[in-house]
Amino acid sequence: MINKERGDYTYKIDDFKIIDGTTQALQKLKNRDYLLIVITNQSGISQGIYSREEMNSCHQFMNKSIGNLLDAIYYSPYHPKISESLSRKPDSLMFEKAISRFNIDSSKSWMIGDSERDLIPAVKLGIKTFYLGRDKLEIKPNAQAQSLLECSDMIIEYEKIA
Repeated sequence: MINKERGDYTYKIDDFKIIDGTTQALQKLKNRDYLLIVITNQSGISQGIYSREEMNSCHQFMNKSIGNLLDAIYYSPYHPKISESLSRKPDSLMFEKAISRFNIDSSKSWMIGDSERDLIPAVKLGIKTFYLGRDKLEIKPNAQAQSLLECSDMIIEYEKIA
């Protein structure tokens, strides 16, 4: 997770707070030549809570705040009560688009997520999973940590022994 969870939709720059250690964690992965791609559901758009422009402003702010380390951001604006889409996690279309666009080897990739719905498409596509959180999940992640910084260190260690 890059920004602090508010328990509500975060679509205003004033509400968007980067979690401490995020830039350091992402820079460590970037230094190891990992692509950094955000895949996010943004159902507030289809629900009329916020606009694509507001979301894009937040995404631009986020990327600038972390040193423009992101290679891409994929988002799904749909909500199942309004409009179904294969792009919305836990479906895998956004992942498949990124894999195709960047010629990604799924077996050498990691999905870092803070919910089970983040991990489901990764498992389907053969991507290793990293869960940020304490909850027990039905899906067993490959690894689990409490912070993105801890996660990045563990991925680098895994890379050394793999």
